[in-house]
Amino acid sequence: MPTPTVIDFFSGCGGTSTGLRDAGMRIAAAVDFDSAASATYRANFPEAEFHEVDIRILAHDAFDHLVPHDAPLVFSACAPCQPYSSMRPTASRARPRERSLLLTLIPFMDRLIPDVLIVENVPGLQKIPGGSTWNRFLRYLARAGYSTRWEVIDCRDYGVPQRRKRLVLLASRHGEIDLPTPTHGGNRRPYSTVRDWIGSLPAIQAGETYADDPLHRSGALGDLNMRRIMALSEGGSRSEWPDDLWLECHRNSKGHQDAYGRMRYDDTAPVLTTKCTDITNGRYGHPTQHRAISAREAALLQTFPLEYKFLGSLKSVTKQIGNAVPVLVAKAMGDHIVEHLNDAGIDSDG
Repeated sequence: MPTPTVIDFFSGCGGTSTGLRDAGMRIAAAVDFDSAASATYRANFPEAEFHEVDIRILAHDAFDHLVPHDAPLVFSACAPCQPYSSMRPTASRARPRERSLLLTLIPFMDRLIPDVLIVENVPGLQKIPGGSTWNRFLRYLARAGYSTRWEVIDCRDYGVPQRRKRLVLLASRHGEIDLPTPTHGGNRRPYSTVRDWIGSLPAIQAGETYADDPLHRSGALGDLNMRRIMALSEGGSRSEWPDDLWLECHRNSKGHQDAYGRMRYDDTAPVLTTKCTDITNGRYGHPTQHRAISAREAALLQTFPLEYKFLGSLKSVTKQIGNAVPVLVAKAMGDHIVEHLNDAGIDSDG
């Protein structure tokens, strides 16, 4: 079978493209509107045609010249997930324009008729009430002749050292398709751990950047937050603090228990958000060093390769990493798609 060609919609900094490239696919083009994520993507995929533009105004024939006549075409789409995130309390009241971004894919699908589609998002996408974007998109796929399979997956099941639940859909116009069999957990291989992915990185201090890797940098801590993290054991939380370190807002609240906590080396990490290099926003303290995890450590916990380049400030890079699709999840989907297309007998005639 010729090498599958990928067009990556809502590409972000490139997590999905990296996984699909690792699965042997050719990344032909990508689209994203975020300037910082776009710069990172271009730095890692110089061979791909990149469109830094709002997809709602992108010409529907923008990719016509890239569509192969002798190879399968794969679309990937991870529309911005904030409107549907469980961490956004007003998710059900997201603006209609935010909700409908997934539907902007339809004109491109009608025009180019991809062989396979991958959609990845937060589980909340399927729960928006009313005329659900998700249900409308599923109805479109059925009318267009695609077989679909979707479910909420645990990224740990595919080797990601992170408790991250994601909604994943695969759609194919070449017969029934399912999701890849998990490789980790249960009676399979043990879950990957924080130690597996960041345990060998050089030690740094809060506010320091490692000389040989500008991404291995950690945010500075004020005196009070330094005392707070120094008071914690590995895997510890603020329940270990002496009374003078407590915040008034936490004394009578059971919410946000992970804030200011440390990770544990021999466990999986919590879900990484767009603020995952700040100890005040979750259990993002390094297991043993007195600091938050660095941007490089966050990227590794999202299973990006060590040499992956990220451009921008620490805040910007952290946002890019938190929004990314874990690379190993994308690779598992890519490997499975290649197997599916081979089993379907896809050749140069499509």
